[in-house]
Amino acid sequence: MNTDFLKYQAQTSPYPLGMEVSHAVGSYIYDTNSKKYLDFVAGVSACALGHQHPRVNQAIKDQLDKYSHVMVYGEYSQSPAVQYCKLLASLLPAPLDKTYLVNSGTEAIEGALKLARRTTGRSQLISCHNAYHGNTMGSMSVMGFEERKQIFRPLIPDVDFITFNNEEDLQKITTKTAGIILETIQGGAGFIQPHNDFLKKVRERCTEVGVMMILDEIQPGFGRTGKLFGFQNYDVVPDIVVMGKGMGGGMPVGAFTASSAMMDLLSDNPKLGHITTFGGHPVIASACLATLQEITETNLMAEAMEKEKLFRSLLVHPLIQEIRGKGLMLAAMTKSADITNEVILKCQDKGLILFWLLFEGCAIRITPPLTISEEEIREGCSIILEVMDEILNKN
Repeated sequence: MNTDFLKYQAQTSPYPLGMEVSHAVGSYIYDTNSKKYLDFVAGVSACALGHQHPRVNQAIKDQLDKYSHVMVYGEYSQSPAVQYCKLLASLLPAPLDKTYLVNSGTEAIEGALKLARRTTGRSQLISCHNAYHGNTMGSMSVMGFEERKQIFRPLIPDVDFITFNNEEDLQKITTKTAGIILETIQGGAGFIQPHNDFLKKVRERCTEVGVMMILDEIQPGFGRTGKLFGFQNYDVVPDIVVMGKGMGGGMPVGAFTASSAMMDLLSDNPKLGHITTFGGHPVIASACLATLQEITETNLMAEAMEKEKLFRSLLVHPLIQEIRGKGLMLAAMTKSADITNEVILKCQDKGLILFWLLFEGCAIRITPPLTISEEEIREGCSIILEVMDEILNKN
């Protein structure tokens, strides 16, 4: 299968891991040789409830028996999407009460950037150095990593960058700025949390000069940091919140939410200010609804914080310099990219899936399903420490 995978399917890197997947259940993925792998990555934070969660699977099957795609987004009232957006509104702080459903996180970013410009009538967008918000042209324009985007220039104009957690840079937010977009916790840069009330100070500056504050919750959202959304840890409410990944229980989806007054601007002057054919797809929306219900009706969010403590207590080793992140959005930092690469690859050989972060080569991604058990955490951490001992003894 790998031969055909490389021949017929476009690749994202020269050396994909190439596991031939047979099936996946709970916290484990199985290859075609019946070897099982404990999953500490969860589809890069997307499989919040693990693999083949029964509630999500049943919701998908039930909806398939009713109808699938019937009309372009925004024309027909379809129960799964309506129920989902209504529940989401009840769980978000005011004035975040209207949601636009799309197909991926990067598409949601595009919609959010457009909404900021439409709302303010301004053009400038501000992002952060080492930020990652997706890979379409608008999202890439607010990516703060020149190496990944220089070959695709020219991108959208009038974009400036600040440094995350640098308060002095907030003066760059002015009456010319339409919106500032921030990851609540910087992902690709190394799971960097805001400190010293940085997000509150961004909020204050945005309110002062009439700028839309956009928070990218694509990775920290849906319980991963112990709250439904990461920004709820930092006592701040954005004008626009962007979501994706974990919201679909493993299905492809994205969304952005704002006030009704703002969202209604996309429907007129001009009409079709944002449009998508498959956004709000009833099967996907059913999976989203089941996922959101499961996360909010159980103790998974509180358990994420206890599981973080367990990871931190277990992952103590001379090769680990620090553990960054919050909840089940963690990164074990080594002193070099070479060590990180060796740990990730050797752990896969031993049946544990770890992964990299986009821009921080020393980081080992640890973003398991929220449903992972304490026993599974101990099992995986034991493999990490075993591999690190081998590396340390070899050197």
